[in-house]
Parts: sequence; structure tokens; C-alpha cells
Amino acid sequence: MTPVAAPALTTPRTRTPYENWRPPVISVSVLALVGATGLVLPRLPGHPWTLPTGPVDDGQSPEEAAQAVLTGLPGGLPVHRRVVVDQIQMRRRKIITHLVVTAPLTTHEANALTYRDPRAEVRTVRTARVLPCLPERARFRALLGLQTLATGATLYLRDGEVQRLEPAPTASTVTPGHSGPTTTAASVNA
Repeated sequence: MTPVAAPALTTPRTRTPYENWRPPVISVSVLALVGATGLVLPRLPGHPWTLPTGPVDDGQSPEEAAQAVLTGLPGGLPVHRRVVVDQIQMRRRKIITHLVVTAPLTTHEANALTYRDPRAEVRTVRTARVLPCLPERARFRALLGLQTLATGATLYLRDGEVQRLEPAPTASTVTPGHSGPTTTAASVNA
């Protein structure tokens, strides 16, 4: 007769929350200021105006990634600093968007810019005219970005709620080409 093995004891299964099953998506949006009253915005055919946005690759700072979003200036895009870091927890991954602001551009410089998607039309639009036309999330980020730029701060959001407001780094604490802490996959889960 063959011995019968006792059934293995099973431990109760715990439910894992739908958080961070996948690596985060990290992107950068650019508030490209033209003088005191304009923004450089792209618009794809059949879509509304939106903030210029692109991915942040591994090992790249948001300021470096912004250089690939809007191109066409000989010295590169003059990124001033990061003004908003917006984190949204989706069902299985976190979406992190850094909003950076450029130094004010001239109209000539703004006209030389091209968006990373060649199908897009790029224009300089008056800020007061275009803000109501932006998609809700982009409008929210743009308004917060302009406010924190005016106050000299960096705003950190999580799921639409303010987590903290920090003073912008001073010139003595910023390394060239970098305006603040870099978000990497390791620092996201902190």
C-alpha cells in the first residue's frame, strides 16, 4: 500500500493593495515662459493645447529631460528651476510629473522651439487666454507652477493634496545644470 501524504498546511492569503506593482512613470512638463505674459504650448491635430511633456529616463534629471521636450535653441532650453512635483498613485503604479520653468524667452527664441512630437503645432499663447483651455490636470499644474514660481518655492503634491512646500534652492546650493533633488526609482518608494 502506498503511503498517503498529509495535505500541506496553507497559510491564509493576504490581499496586496494595488500599489506599485510596476515601476513608476516619471515625466517632466515644461512651463516655457515668453516675456511676462506668454507660454509656449504644443497642440496635436484634433487635440487641445497642452503643456509640453516628455519622459524622464533612468539616471536623468527632470531638468536634463526637459531639454529633449522643447528643442531648437543653440544653447539648449534655459531651464530655471523645478516648481512642482506631482505624484499620483494609479491602480498599479505611481505617476510622477515634475514641472520645470524656463527663464523668460524672447518671442524670437520661442518661435525657434520645436516639440518632441513633430506633428504638433507649437505657438506662443497669452497665459490668461490659454489657461481656461488647458485640460484640467495641466491647468492645475500650470496655475500651481506659476504661483510657486512667484513665491520662490517648490510644491510637492501627492494625489492632488499638498504634501509640503519648500523654499527653492539658492544659487549656492544648486550645482550647474541641476535645480533640485532628482527623483529616481529608489527615491520614489520613500
